Amino acid sequence: MKALIALEDGTLFEGRSFTGSGEAVGEIVFNTSMSGNQEILTDPSYTGQIVTMTYPLIGNYGTNKADMESSSVHPKAFLVKEYNAYPSNYRSEQTLADFLIENGTLGVEGFDTRALVRHIRTQGAMKGIVSTSDSDPESLVVKARSWTGLVGRDMVSRVGCREPYGWADEAPVPGVDFRTAQSGMVDPLKVVAFDFGLKYNQAQILTEKGCQVQVVPASTDAATVLAMNPDGIFLSNGPGDPEGVPTAVDTIRELLGKKPIFGICLGHQILALSYGGSTYKLKFGHRGGNQPVKDLETGKVVITSQNHGFCVDMDTLNPDEVELTHINLNDGSVAGIRHKKFPAFSVQYHPEHAPGPHDTMYHFDQFIEMMRN
Repeated sequence: MKALIALEDGTLFEGRSFTGSGEAVGEIVFNTSMSGNQEILTDPSYTGQIVTMTYPLIGNYGTNKADMESSSVHPKAFLVKEYNAYPSNYRSEQTLADFLIENGTLGVEGFDTRALVRHIRTQGAMKGIVSTSDSDPESLVVKARSWTGLVGRDMVSRVGCREPYGWADEAPVPGVDFRTAQSGMVDPLKVVAFDFGLKYNQAQILTEKGCQVQVVPASTDAATVLAMNPDGIFLSNGPGDPEGVPTAVDTIRELLGKKPIFGICLGHQILALSYGGSTYKLKFGHRGGNQPVKDLETGKVVITSQNHGFCVDMDTLNPDEVELTHINLNDGSVAGIRHKKFPAFSVQYHPEHAPGPHDTMYHFDQFIEMMRN
C-alpha cells in the first residue's frame, strides 16, 4: 500500500505501508541504534513523534512481551528502509508488523531513510506527516505545518500513570504501600519515582539493587511525597518540552534538600529547571545507543543510550550551586549536572541501557550510596 511522507518544508518521500492504512502527524526524528526496536517503540519519550531508523533492516528478530518498556507503543509512526516479515529469533513471539497493528501504529518501508535523516540533520527536526489515505502532497504539507508541535506543550500528562503503583517480580503492582517489601528484600531503601514517562527497566534496576520502588503520577505534590517518607526520589525520563510541565518543576523545587534526588533525561531537565535554569530545543536531538559522553570528574569516556530533543542551558545555572559533571562529546552539550549544596544529581542519557550499553550503570549505585549516607 502506497504511503507518502511529507515534511513541513515541502520535502516528500514515497514508501509503502507494511501495517495497512493510516495517517499520522508528528515531529519526525531518527534513531541510530542497530537493535532495540521494541524498546524504542515502547519508550514513552517518543510520544508525539514519528521515528525513523537509520539501520536498514528492521524486524528480523520480532517482538516479545519481555522487552516491553511500557504498556503500549508511543511513536505515531515507524519508518524503516526494509521490513523483514519473517523474524528468526528464539525469543520472538510476534512479528513487528503484527505488534504495530495491534498497537494502532503505522509502519512504512521502501524509501531512502538515510536521505530523510540527512535532510533532518541539515535542516533540523521538523513537523511531518505519513499517510496512505491522502495522496495530495500539498494537502499533506499543509497538515504537517498546522500541527501544534512539541514546544511548550505538556506531553507528560499523556503518558504518565494516573494512579500510584509499586514494582515487584518484574512487573507493576497496583497501589502504594512501603510497608510490604518485595520477597527476599532485607531493609530495602524506599524510592519514590515520579512517572514523567518512566521506562520499566528503571524500576527494575532499582529493585534489583535492593530498593523498594513506588511510582507516583507526575502531578503528585511535595507534601504527599514527603508523607511517604522515602529514602530517595527518582525522576524518570519522558516526552516533550520540560518547560511544558511547570507544576512538576515547582514540586521538585520544594523537595530539593529534603531527600536525595536522581534524575534521568526529562527528569534531568526538570531538575535543572528547579535549580532556576532553562532549557532549549536541539537542532535534531540525540537518539541512539552510541552517544559518547565524557565524565569530567574521572576523565573517562562512556558510550550511552540517549533519546531527547531538548537540552539544559548550563549558562543559565548558578555556578556556585550547580556544577557540570558530564558532556556529550558529539556537540559539547550538557550531559550531566550535580548540585553543590543539596544531594541531587542528574544525567541526560539513559543509564538503564534498554536498549543500549551498560557503561553508566554506576549512576544507580551513586544514588543508592547517596541515600545510605
